[in-house]
Amino acid sequence: MRKEFLGISNLISLNHIGIAVYSLEEAIARYSRMFDCEVLHSEINEEQQTAEAMIKCGGVQIQFLAPTSETSPIAKFLDKRSQGVQQIAFDVEDLDLACDQARGLGIRVLYPESKYGTAGSKINFLHPQDCNGVLIELVELQKPNFSNG
Repeated sequence: MRKEFLGISNLISLNHIGIAVYSLEEAIARYSRMFDCEVLHSEINEEQQTAEAMIKCGGVQIQFLAPTSETSPIAKFLDKRSQGVQQIAFDVEDLDLACDQARGLGIRVLYPESKYGTAGSKINFLHPQDCNGVLIELVELQKPNFSNG
C-alpha cells in the first residue's frame, strides 16, 4: 500500500531549464550552432528586469535570461556565479496550491503572491537553500482564452 503523498501534488512536467547569460544573441547563436535550436519566444520582462528567449533543443526548452539593469536578479547572479544554470522550472496545474503545499513542507517561497513570467504564465520560486542549492521555478501556464467576441 502506498503511503499518502503530502508534497506538491499537482506537478505536471519539466517546463524549462533557465540559463543566465551576458548576451541573448551570443547564447542563441552558440546553441543553434551546437544543437540546431529553434527560438520559440522572446520578450523583455520589465518586472524581473530581464531579456528572455525560450528556445527548443530537441525535446527540451531552455530559457536564456540576460539582465536589462545592473540591479536585476540575473545581474546579481552573473556577478556572483557567472553564466550558467540559474533555475529549473516545473509546470504545475495550480500555482497557488503548489506554493501552499511547499510552505506546508517548510520550503520558503520567494514571493508572497505569484508574479507574471514568460508569455503571461504565473510564476513563483522555491528558495534554493531549501532545494539542495537549486532555484526551483513553479510555472502555471496561461490558459488560452477561446471566448467569442
